[in-house]
Amino acid sequence: MKAFIYVGLVAVAFSLLSPMSKGQQPTGPHVSEVNEADIQASLAKLSSDDRKLAEAQKFCAIMTTNRLGVMGTPLKVMIKGQPVFLCCRGCQSKALAKPDATLATVAALVKANAK
Repeated sequence: MKAFIYVGLVAVAFSLLSPMSKGQQPTGPHVSEVNEADIQASLAKLSSDDRKLAEAQKFCAIMTTNRLGVMGTPLKVMIKGQPVFLCCRGCQSKALAKPDATLATVAALVKANAK
């Protein structure tokens, strides 16, 4: 049963990130509407360590088309001892409700943005 749930969570995470699996960065309305300088100003409000982690993640773990910083300073939550960055407080309950899927999404975002 655990294996079935794990496979299902991984499949959901990959289906949410399908544009990135093709080597493309997700683009949503927020990416084009907000100046890169505004995003960088929001990220600059994080500690230097958190800023590096958020820049590696680049997109919200829940709203994967939202760049971190597009809605102000990204929200950091800890899930199973790992830092996860979200675009806003509205994503927090969704991230915490499905911790394994959220962490899988973060791992996929970091991997996609490392390229």
